[in-house]
Amino acid sequence: MLTVRNLRVRYGRSVSALHGIDLDVPDDGVLAVLGSNGAGKSTLLRAVSGTLGLHRGSVTGGEIHYDGTRLDKLDPAAVVRQGVVGVPEGRQIFARMSVEENLRAGGIGARSAAERTAASRRVHELFPVLADRASQRAGLLSGGEQQMLAIGRALMSSPRLLLLDEPSLGLAPKIVERIAAIIRDIHEQGTAVVLVEQNAVMALGVADHAAVLEVGTLALSAPADELAESEDVQRLYLGGHAESEAEAERQVEAAHEQRSAKRRLSRWSG
Repeated sequence: MLTVRNLRVRYGRSVSALHGIDLDVPDDGVLAVLGSNGAGKSTLLRAVSGTLGLHRGSVTGGEIHYDGTRLDKLDPAAVVRQGVVGVPEGRQIFARMSVEENLRAGGIGARSAAERTAASRRVHELFPVLADRASQRAGLLSGGEQQMLAIGRALMSSPRLLLLDEPSLGLAPKIVERIAAIIRDIHEQGTAVVLVEQNAVMALGVADHAAVLEVGTLALSAPADELAESEDVQRLYLGGHAESEAEAERQVEAAHEQRSAKRRLSRWSG
């Protein structure tokens, strides 16, 4: 569905962020994009979603195609109309608006009232807490609830491809587990997902395929199971910050356990 070929991105006149990225996103799975700060993960999503210009960035080479349409020449609204919708890092909800108003804003681009109604039903089934908090100001939600709202708002436009930028950032471990369960649910309902994460344990636990970016280049790309077994990935992303070898092994085992249990993870229930 999504193909990225020789993608080059620059910020301003001098900062080169991506150096010839080639990437394929299958329409039948979840792709995790891993990497440290500054690797180019968020830049990749901005390029796909057409929002680079909002960050003083631009595509200087290569092409991005989705379902036969070239995306890197489109503005963000046109990209959304193609069925590609992003959830930015930091949630970026409308804090002074109510939960329901945030969701309505996400549904503005729906092609019909029936599609908007179906999307609203889907969001409330995935996130019952949003129905309970419908009239509450969004800025008063907990961090986990705000992330649910950000994802729900994106789903209101019925995307075929959902771009998630660091959805686990700043959340407690148990909330991260629930986010992981929701990502699998979203995919199983027919939406492809690109998941940008520094939390490699969570990302490899839900992904079918994974890629690793290093300083604007594609370092590794393989099925998630294979990357979870890679010594380099274990050292850099699963055990790189462990205080002991035992802790590193525990983190690796956690990634494997999460993958085996991903179909059994419970849905968000508030």
